[in-house]
Formats: sequence, structure tokens, C-alpha cells
Amino acid sequence: MAKKSRATFQKREKERARQQKQHEKAQRRLASKEQRASSAPHIPGADLEIAGMRPGPHVLPAPWDDAPPTD
Repeated sequence: MAKKSRATFQKREKERARQQKQHEKAQRRLASKEQRASSAPHIPGADLEIAGMRPGPHVLPAPWDDAPPTD
């Protein structure tokens, strides 16, 4: 009588795939952690949408360069 070794083989392959996925996930976590560490520091309380903007007149984008002044 033959044994059913197919189920064992499938289990082994499934476990290998799970371990590989865990390893890749750990690598992604490390990469994103390094990227966060090397990026610009976050200033608590600063609004990121307006960070780096300066008050005053700004240069108009190209489509509005030809527009006559409204004053």
C-alpha cells in the first residue's frame, strides 16, 4: 500500500512559502525603517502642507505668465 506523501510535500512547500514571505516582509520593514531614519526629521506641531512656504509674492506658473495684471 502506498503512502500519501503528497500532503506532507504540500505542507512543506506551504511552510517554505510562509517563511519566505516572512523574510521578505522583515526586509521591507528594515528598508522602510532605514528610509524613515535617513529622511528629514518631523517637527511636531508643524503643518506639512505649508512647510517650506514663504509669505509674499510668488512666481506665477507658465500658463498665467501672459495674463494681464488685474489691478
